[in-house]
Amino acid sequence: MSTIDETSTKRERTTIYVTVAIVLGLLAVVGLIAYRGHERTESAEAKADQLIAAIEDAGYRAPSRDRIAGVLGDDGGALCVDPAGALTTSALRNMLFNGAGGPGARPVIADSLVFKGQLLVVQIYCPDELEEFESFVNELKTADVVNE
Repeated sequence: MSTIDETSTKRERTTIYVTVAIVLGLLAVVGLIAYRGHERTESAEAKADQLIAAIEDAGYRAPSRDRIAGVLGDDGGALCVDPAGALTTSALRNMLFNGAGGPGARPVIADSLVFKGQLLVVQIYCPDELEEFESFVNELKTADVVNE
C-alpha cells in the first residue's frame, strides 16, 4: 500500500477552510433571515379555540392556544395531509403494540378514547377527510380498557 504525499501548501488549505467557513456562515444567516417560524394568524387561533372548546367539552384539560396554533396552524399541519392514507394508518397501527421489540411485539386492543383527540382535530382542521378517517378508526378493535 502506498501513501500519497501532500501536494497542496498550507496557504491553499487555509484558503479552502476559510472559504468553506464563510459560505456556511452566509448560508446560516440566510436561513435565519428566511425562517418565518410559527406565524400567528386569526384563522389558526380561531381553529385552536374551537379545538380547545371541544377538548374541554369532552372533560379534558387542553393545551395552550399558542401551542395548538403553533403545531397545527390553520390547516392541521402534517396531520391533515392524508390522515387515512396508507402511510399514516400504518404508522398509527404500529403504535398500537405492547411495546416489545422483535418477535415479542403483539398488537393490543386499544382504549376507545385513544382516537378521540385525533378525530376532534380532523373534524376541525380537515373535515373533508373526516369520513374516511372515521371509517379507518371504526375498523380497529377498541374497548373501554382504561379506568377514568
